[in-house]
Amino acid sequence: MTLDEVLAELRAAADPTRLPGMARVGIVTDRALGVSVPTIRAIAKRAGTDHGLAHDLWASGIHEARMVAALTADPAAFTRPEMVAWARDLDSWDITDMLADTLAATRHPDRTVRTWARARHGYTKRCAFAMIARFAVSNKEAPDAYFEGFFPLIRSAATDERNEVKKAVNWALRQIGKRDRTLHAAAIAEAEALLALDDRTARWIARDALRELRDPKQIARLR
Repeated sequence: MTLDEVLAELRAAADPTRLPGMARVGIVTDRALGVSVPTIRAIAKRAGTDHGLAHDLWASGIHEARMVAALTADPAAFTRPEMVAWARDLDSWDITDMLADTLAATRHPDRTVRTWARARHGYTKRCAFAMIARFAVSNKEAPDAYFEGFFPLIRSAATDERNEVKKAVNWALRQIGKRDRTLHAAAIAEAEALLALDDRTARWIARDALRELRDPKQIARLR
């Protein structure tokens, strides 16, 4: 598919009545069309992996076009400057989380995570923790020690009160704790340490994580 074809399909599927609902859940809608995520994914599937197209879609600045870009970009083709540039453009959690899935498959993603986890830009920082959450789900062969190595990053970011950051830090902690019994115990210990801090954001992250990790249904799924 070409840039014009993708944009034409997105505009044809646009529903401006969706925009208020998107805004209510924290999505930036200044340059959004109001296209549903299933439709975005269907368009991206037809487009396939096409890094050149992804670059052009991202450059358009249109919210949904950037979501298609995140889905069609080739992880192996990303250059470091390009990753940094895209991260700097991030301004909404939904694009950030979709892009994190792709960036988690790039070369040397750990270096990216450890750099971005300390970023000043909130959505770049969110991307780092969304990538950790993705690692926890998809990196089946990684040893427990690999994920335990992310706890210092989680601890360091746990006092960042920005909504886009604290929710991703919480997400990363929960996903690590759901991998197996060893990491479950480690994540609970980390959450309890955060709970003891004199910081409202850290305690929110801890309480929310503990609520899920201590759920009997969740515990029964652990291997």
